Amino acid sequence: MNFGGFFDLPSKGEAIDRIQQEMSLPNFWNDAQHANKLIRELKVLKSVVTPFEEGFSRLSELKEFVEIAQEDVTLLGEITTGLSALEKTVDILEVQILLAGEFDHNNALLSLNAGAGGTESCDWASMLLRMYARWADSKGFKSEVLDILVGEEAGIKNATLRIEGDMAYGLLKSEKGVHRLVRISPFDANKRRHTSFASVDVIPELEDDIDIQINPDDLRIDVYRASGPGGQGVNTTDSAVRLTHGPSGIVVQCQSERSQLQNKETAMKVLRAKLYEKRQFEKDERMASEYGEKQKIEWGSQIRSYVFQPYCMIKDHRTDVEVGNVQKVMDGDINPFIEAYLRKKG
Repeated sequence: MNFGGFFDLPSKGEAIDRIQQEMSLPNFWNDAQHANKLIRELKVLKSVVTPFEEGFSRLSELKEFVEIAQEDVTLLGEITTGLSALEKTVDILEVQILLAGEFDHNNALLSLNAGAGGTESCDWASMLLRMYARWADSKGFKSEVLDILVGEEAGIKNATLRIEGDMAYGLLKSEKGVHRLVRISPFDANKRRHTSFASVDVIPELEDDIDIQINPDDLRIDVYRASGPGGQGVNTTDSAVRLTHGPSGIVVQCQSERSQLQNKETAMKVLRAKLYEKRQFEKDERMASEYGEKQKIEWGSQIRSYVFQPYCMIKDHRTDVEVGNVQKVMDGDINPFIEAYLRKKG
């Protein structure tokens, strides 16, 4: 990876000044699409420049404290605190370096599908949905279930979760793949150990300035009554929307909003993101290779194993990272797996 452009702080500072000057113009919001694009660009630039500036400032302070501490040992505590703060800043910068992709700062659209294992896998998919929602909460991100199909006995067959937050996609793209669970089944009267599978797919939510044209004649629009959890007006009217894109065969659904119009708008966003991913996959041999690695949602294709019995351990098979506290992970602490994957790919 070439970090030359990443560390070119002067040019980034000039870009920030240029954008801020343009934002101060009275006609800035005349072109809302262009304005939103500049605001996103400014946010990304500041997310890089600000930690660098804070790091350099802390480093200068520490140097001064170290010199003074040779005569005044009472400053050793402040030096220790300063080093801890500097370490956190360095960690932030490391993540920024690893998340330098075009859409890494975008929101994420995460899809879950239960695999082989029937009710067991449906329950497992619902556990993963909770895990990712908890992770989003821990990061200060907003999560919203756009679509959900509940299982016949328990859990969910599939769901789409929108996660809104800076770098949501960049962080969650490492979760794409098959996740395997081994546990004593709560649905088995004989208390036998079962293996369940669920797949996770993650794509970036795209802004309106991305060039994806959708011909209305290529769309089939179906409306239906939402299923699963929902408030008044969600489950009692035909507000859910299903879009089928004929040329690609892509089907997307949304039932999170109260009105057909809102659900259609959200479904169109998801469709645009999926069509863009498909287009990039067809153009990019590297993405085609990664896409080609997708396998069936069954034994031998997992990226991570979650073992609850006969022992407790979660292991990522791509990075060999192991965590023994399974409850902590299921409560949303998947950061060790994400960070290890980013460092390996970076």
